[in-house]
Amino acid sequence: MPSRRTARAVVNVDLPGPQISRHLYGHFAEHLGRCIYGGFYVGPDSDIPNEAGIRLDVVEALRALNIPNLRWPGGCFADEYHWKDGIGPKDQRPAMVNTNWGDVEENNHFGTHEFMALCELLGAEPYVNGNVGSGTVREMSEWVEYLTRDGDSPMVRLRKENGREAPWRVPFWGIGNEAWGCGGNMRAEHYADLARRYATYCRDQAGNKLYRIAAGAHDRDYAWTEALMKALNPLGCTNRPRGYYQGISLHYYTLAGPWHAKGSATDFTEDDYYRTLASARAMDEILAGHSRVMDCYDAGAQVGLVVDEWGTWWDVEPETNPGFLFQQNTLRDALVASVTFDIFHQHARRVVMANIAQTVNVLQAMLLTDGDALVRTPTYHVFEMNKGHQDAHNLAVHLSTQGTSRSYGENDAGGELETVSVSASVKDGDLLVSLTNLDASDALTVNFDLRGGAVAELTGRILTAEALNGHNRPGEPDAVVPKAFDGFTLADRDAGAFGTGLTVELPPHSFVTLAGRIG
Repeated sequence: MPSRRTARAVVNVDLPGPQISRHLYGHFAEHLGRCIYGGFYVGPDSDIPNEAGIRLDVVEALRALNIPNLRWPGGCFADEYHWKDGIGPKDQRPAMVNTNWGDVEENNHFGTHEFMALCELLGAEPYVNGNVGSGTVREMSEWVEYLTRDGDSPMVRLRKENGREAPWRVPFWGIGNEAWGCGGNMRAEHYADLARRYATYCRDQAGNKLYRIAAGAHDRDYAWTEALMKALNPLGCTNRPRGYYQGISLHYYTLAGPWHAKGSATDFTEDDYYRTLASARAMDEILAGHSRVMDCYDAGAQVGLVVDEWGTWWDVEPETNPGFLFQQNTLRDALVASVTFDIFHQHARRVVMANIAQTVNVLQAMLLTDGDALVRTPTYHVFEMNKGHQDAHNLAVHLSTQGTSRSYGENDAGGELETVSVSASVKDGDLLVSLTNLDASDALTVNFDLRGGAVAELTGRILTAEALNGHNRPGEPDAVVPKAFDGFTLADRDAGAFGTGLTVELPPHSFVTLAGRIG
């Protein structure tokens, strides 16, 4: 039998905090590997059920997550993509070479109209990433006009010629991608000036209000964030940032080792597992660092932090194209997601949007496809179990975790990992508590003191597996799926120092959600 550790938590259910934007549960679809072609899009002549080429089993699976937004067309691909090549009759669209991802030919059969049709089927808001690296201000400005303007104009007439009469609503616009790297290898100050310029000509059209997102930093590059904030509000001038762009992005990937040797998605040691989760928990420190910089120039948190690329990154699966970034998805990946969401919830005041990389067949995907087979990954199930947090109000969780950490590795390759992670939220009287036990071998008891309201009608679900590398695949699509969970006890608070409240018994390497009502 595994040994057991204990943590304590106090939650004031009557003191809601910042709203957890549903957009923290956003997704990312790049022209990369089999994300678009074979993933979202199979073409209208495919035997796989589709609507105008859009794969319907993928749509059905993602709708069950209440998918709030979808980022497209990249990523690095965005800064070599010219949108006019992807409109009009498919047989007249010019091909291009995808130099970033596999050096393969892109036929542009999935373009602007196909993406917007996909978003409509999903019920998701579009997040379009424009081309700053190899494009022009005019090109991006015309894309905004083509998609969102009503009445009459050259781009409106072109849209109507291509079969769409009414404009779309497209709220989210990325001003380039990774300008410090594949988006142009720019200096921060140079890009900040470009971002102001591009944002100026990306105009609100026909009541469609744009949320413009500047291409922000990677990892701990706080100087990049500061340069973008200075471009909005020189320190000491005013408390209100200028409205050139409304958000700044951040990219952070969870790795277990160095970039050149990321390791296998499925073949890893216990130390690798702990090192991975420690890397995931670093998101908290990184968000706090960028938030502190932003607070200096924007104390009212009017500019949002958008983590529009996050997730695990492993070596590709054997015998697959290294440029396609196809990796398997295990329970370890799911626990990375559960911990990351807890961190996002805690930073909900500043972090307004996030997009996991990526939705289908690439990196930490929700779904894997193989011909007509579709597999929901363990990470998919974390998104589904957590969807009650969308647009709920965060509840502060005061944790006492003495004795719940785990040491791993040796010397410089070692460290200490806190193994318990919890978040809670409330929306219209509905309570959702998410708990993760990261310990590979020990069970965990969490004793809650739930203050400020009576909790009733509590039900639980659990996601775990016999092995840390448990995963789903065609032929075994349900090896790692949520199951009913009854390992909790709810009682009235007593007069003791801590009270009885709620006691939850978490098995090793498990993710649990508890849903109930606050009376």
